[in-house]
Order: sequence, then structure tokens, then C-alpha cells
Amino acid sequence: MKLKNRLGQGDFSFLAPIIAIAIGLLFGLGILLVSNPGQALDGFITILTGAFRDMRSLGRIMYFATPIILTGLSVGFAFKTGLFNIGAPGQFILGAFGAVLVGIKLPQLGGVHWLVALLAALVLGAFWALLPGLLKAFANVHEVIASIMMNYIGMYLVNYLVQNNIYDRLRNQSLGVARSAVIPRWGLDKVFPRSNVNAGFFIALLAAIVIYIILNKTAFGFELKAVGYNRDASKYAGINEKRNIVLSMVIAGALSGLGGGLLYLAGTGKFIEVVDVLAAEGFTGIPVALLGMSNPIGIIFAGLFIGYITVGGDYMQLYDFVPEIIDIIIASIIYFSAFSLIVRNIIQRRLKLRGGKVQ
Repeated sequence: MKLKNRLGQGDFSFLAPIIAIAIGLLFGLGILLVSNPGQALDGFITILTGAFRDMRSLGRIMYFATPIILTGLSVGFAFKTGLFNIGAPGQFILGAFGAVLVGIKLPQLGGVHWLVALLAALVLGAFWALLPGLLKAFANVHEVIASIMMNYIGMYLVNYLVQNNIYDRLRNQSLGVARSAVIPRWGLDKVFPRSNVNAGFFIALLAAIVIYIILNKTAFGFELKAVGYNRDASKYAGINEKRNIVLSMVIAGALSGLGGGLLYLAGTGKFIEVVDVLAAEGFTGIPVALLGMSNPIGIIFAGLFIGYITVGGDYMQLYDFVPEIIDIIIASIIYFSAFSLIVRNIIQRRLKLRGGKVQ
């Protein structure tokens, strides 16, 4: 009797992001050795353990992870449905603008002010992903091209809107939001004193859980993934593939927009600066999604990992390393994480060849 090997082709796919992280960290160690050999090892250990120094550092990890978990979910959700949402930076900054605009203009909303501001962020992010979704569904325009162009349009549009509506001319940035628009701490300031973590972290976790349920426990999620696997077969099976492509992009955009709202309503002195630079958090969502294998739960841990490395790097100056060294190391990890998908496919092919069917 023929039996399938119990080691399915995806059982060890979790090794891919681990290998990518290991290679990126080793590359970073090499940079430390070249720049300051005498203190390279101590500095590297600090990167790996510095975030455990105190409760404040742990809270900072959660704060840094919050927006990139959302952008990671955005990219990962699109991946799962066969789309590459590289438009997260534009959706992120549009969402941020919506949140900040409501946060400044509508203080009369009182206790629900921050919730309405986050809703505005979600809606504007979804709106900014609508056009690439429509172009993909009805004109077969590749979503990468369409969403990249929307990034730059969004960046310049937000600059224009900030300058004409909520501009602080002395600082070349947006005005501060009303206190009622700041996301509450929900006691996290007591658990993690002197850190910036707030209820936005729980919102990010909730979003990940909701996306996981949608993708894995609902007929809607099954249809989205089916269209991603084979658009023509899905159409033949009676699935409205055009509607699902548009909805997939809209949901992805909403997640990115929400991430922008969570960052700029955190009450940490973060403002929308009028500069010609795309939101880094949007691009960071791509490696977060890759490291998390586009799984919502994996994306949570990937986002926390990037936040962990960021906080650990803050202590590098203790060893005569310039602060920018951690940016180089994070960039190298992000760069190598792009290969995690390739590594995962190699592992899956090897397991498939070695497993196969046995008598």
C-alpha cells in the first residue's frame, strides 16, 4: 500500500526565515569586525541581548513593531491572494494623513476621537489601494507597477495637503493632534514605564488574528486564495475573480493605512514631515511579510524581531560604534530576508524529492 511521507513539503519551511536572519546577522558581524575589531563581539552581543535590559526596552520593542506588523500584514495578505502590494508606503502615509487630519480638526468628538481618526486612516489606506486593484482586475495592469506609481503620487499629495491644511511652517511638518486623538495606553505605561507603547499594539495583534481567521476559516478567504492560485480556474468554478482581486487590494491598503494611523497617533511627538521621502515602514512590511512567510501569526513575530534588533542597536554607542551601524545591520537583514522565499522553495523541493511516495 502506498503511503504519503509524513514530512510534507512545507513542514520545514520555517527554516527559510531563520536561515535568512542568521545570514543577515553574520553579515552585520562582519561589518562590526571591519569597523572596530576590538569591540565587535561585545557590540554584536549587545545587539542580540540589549533589548532585555529593562521593561522600558521591552515596551519600545512593541512600539517599533506596531506599524510594521500592520504593513507586514498588508503585504502578506496580498501575497496570500496572489498579489504583490508594493504600494504599502503610499497607503501608509495616506492613512497617516487621514488620522492626523481628523486628530487635529475634530477634537469635539471626545472619547471616540482616536477611534474615528483610526477609522479615517483605514478608509484612506483602502481608498489608495482601490485604483491598483481595479487596474489589475479589469485591465490586467500589474499591481507592482500601479502601486509603485501610487506611492509617489501619495507622497506628493500628502505633502500638498499638509501644507494647505495642517501645516506648521516653522518646523516644516504637520501640526500636533489633539490630546483626545492620542491612542490611550491602557495601563501599558505602568507595565513598561518611560516607553511609548500604547493600545495600538493590541490593535495590531487583533488585526493579525482577524486576517488569520479571514484567510483560513472563511469561505471568503478561500475564494481570495483560490483566485491567487489560479485566476482562470477560479472564474471557471464560479468565483467572481475581479471582485476578489479588488477586495484583496482594498483590504491590504486598509491595513497599511491603519498602520500609519497607529504610528502618528501614538502621542510620541511624531509628525508628518513635508519631505520627498517614501514611508520606510511601508517598505519594511515586505521583509516582515517574507520573514513571517505571509502567515499573520508569523508576521507578528517578524515585526517584533525587527523591533527587537532596533532597540538592541540603540546601545551600540557604548562600544564606540556610530548609531547608523544598526541601520546598516537591519538593512542587511532586510536584504537577505528577500531571499527567504527562494530558500523556502529550495527546502520544499528537496523535501518533495526526498519524501515522495513510499511503499
